[in-house]
Amino acid sequence: MRRLAWIAAVGVTACAPGPDGNRAEPVTANATIGNDALANVADNAAEPAKSILRPEIVAPEPAPPALEPVAATVAFGASGLVLDDAGRAAIDALLASPTAAAGGPITVRGHSDSPGNDRVNLRASQSRAEAVRDYLVEKGIATDRITVVALGETTPLVPNARPDGSDDPEARARNRRVELTVDLPAPPAEAPVADPDNAAG
Repeated sequence: MRRLAWIAAVGVTACAPGPDGNRAEPVTANATIGNDALANVADNAAEPAKSILRPEIVAPEPAPPALEPVAATVAFGASGLVLDDAGRAAIDALLASPTAAAGGPITVRGHSDSPGNDRVNLRASQSRAEAVRDYLVEKGIATDRITVVALGETTPLVPNARPDGSDDPEARARNRRVELTVDLPAPPAEAPVADPDNAAG
């Protein structure tokens, strides 16, 4: 007995023996199998491709950079005791830093040049520092964050005189300044741990 099989797109056709045992007649069996397979292929093709990544998993955001203390120098060389536009711009840039936004303490140190009476120079440095402090308060900084320090002529940025001892007006102007420093905020206090031995019960 011979069997021949053909696989076609529309179904499976097999040859079965005829009544006399010699003649083979084509017999179609499960003709719908091919159609179902084609339908499944079409359905799969219609579905959108799915990513191998799980959509509910979101990549973690990068950690923000670590905060560091920041500083700025406000010049009073040409303005004397008055905060000018350049000084306000320098303070604004400092306040825009992440460290300042974090709420750390701000130290304002006033300086003067050396000519004149030491006590007068100390008062001048105090006035400059207070002018900067007042502007910080105008910008919304709480007064308890600000510490004002008057240093007078004790810490010049550059020598007030030339090497030959003659006066150096440009150097003296550089020494009339206010230096601001914003430090990191204090870490939050840890809650006390209850002692189970002292607990009431």
